[in-house]
Amino acid sequence: MTKSLRERLQGKPPVAPADAPVPPTRPAAGVSSVPGTPTGDGYGGGASGMFGPRKGGDASALSPVDELRRSLHRKLIDRLDLEALEALTDEKQIASQIRQAVAELLRGETTPLSQTEREDLVEQVVYEVIGLGPIEPLFRDRTVSDILVNGPRDIYVERAGRLQRVPAQFRDETHLLSVIDRIVSRVGRRVDESSPMVDARLPDGSRVNAIIPPLAVDAPILSIRRFGTELGASRLVELGALTEDMLYLLAGCVKAKLNIVVSGGTGSGKTTLLNALSSFIPATERVITIEDAAELRLQQNHVVRLETRPPNSEGRGEVMTRDLVKNALRMRPDRIIVGEVRSAEAIDMLQAMNTGHEGSLTTVHANSPRDALSRLETMMLFSGTNLPDRAMREQIASALDVIVQVSRMSDGTRRIVSVTEVMGIDGEIVQLQEIFLFRKLGLTVGGRVSGEFEATGVRPRFADRLVLAGIEVPGRLFFGAK
Repeated sequence: MTKSLRERLQGKPPVAPADAPVPPTRPAAGVSSVPGTPTGDGYGGGASGMFGPRKGGDASALSPVDELRRSLHRKLIDRLDLEALEALTDEKQIASQIRQAVAELLRGETTPLSQTEREDLVEQVVYEVIGLGPIEPLFRDRTVSDILVNGPRDIYVERAGRLQRVPAQFRDETHLLSVIDRIVSRVGRRVDESSPMVDARLPDGSRVNAIIPPLAVDAPILSIRRFGTELGASRLVELGALTEDMLYLLAGCVKAKLNIVVSGGTGSGKTTLLNALSSFIPATERVITIEDAAELRLQQNHVVRLETRPPNSEGRGEVMTRDLVKNALRMRPDRIIVGEVRSAEAIDMLQAMNTGHEGSLTTVHANSPRDALSRLETMMLFSGTNLPDRAMREQIASALDVIVQVSRMSDGTRRIVSVTEVMGIDGEIVQLQEIFLFRKLGLTVGGRVSGEFEATGVRPRFADRLVLAGIEVPGRLFFGAK
């Protein structure tokens, strides 16, 4: 259930249900085992139970500016007309009202502050009330792709594919927990001792994962995978992720309704590439997307977006990807796009590809095209069907046409390292044929990966399907990708 504005302003950390088991906590050295009383202001005024001091989470003395910020936060709750603010649906209007109230409160303070410090303080209080606290500026920084909070004073970000530590800090664990609770409560989810792990999605599509004690041993952990600026297919070529010839072939595969799997590791750019490839789907087709967290931004008019649902507090109501794939088949789709295949839904997806839903797209975690096939076999076994190995491989070989392998290089860049055709099955082995590849040559003095894209010189068997679809396939396409 979504929290009211008053509850969000108070920033109380999540509290376990009365019937939830409370694990024993070990007091830190020199700290009494008697639990304190939380103030509920989100600034670390004491904690109890699982929110007691832990490794790296001891509260330090607040600076005068931090004390002023906490004081303003408390006065703000008493001063604002929360019922009127609750009626506002525009977050910008709420932020404007809060800024005015904080500015008026600051006029009555005697702490000497410059104009810049006053403006910064106003923004920080706004961040605490309706934003993400100390990490709000990082979230607004478009150069940051991931925000990784390993505790109140241990925060990393990823910029241009490289991780770096930043000086931003939370007051203590209570402060961090209040921000986590604010994030997940906005989407009707909760995190506490009985449910210490949670996945959520921010309004911009960014993915959020939080895990708190007792599962997180040292401190609450918050991971935000940003939904970055959309990268179109032409932009990927400019960034060196693939060549014009590779893009031409992949665009033709999408238009000719070949079934494509994008394979790669975590953070390799699978979803970004999937989004770019989907732009070549004709606008006249009905597309159904199925995701754990809705990230795809398709440009077509006729798009139906479905999203899985986790179980509720009673362990009921879960809707898995497999359920949505089955339901999508009853919705008259021209194409089905599954954000990621990771379990038993693999067999339903493959059967859909084999039964008149050509042109489907999906992603899978794997280190190579051959590994992608092995993973699909393993995931088919999750469905409980006792198919022999050959039957599973025949399903895979007849359903898939192309595997696109993407990789994140050591310098943080992402590239398509292989475009592979699935040719069929020979005996017990699914036959693969590489069409394009990226050959790594080494590292430059600055640590950048150097290499070149190559065509293997093999004309794929599916080229005839592209010709039948009205797509010109010049012979040079498979000999000159430099």
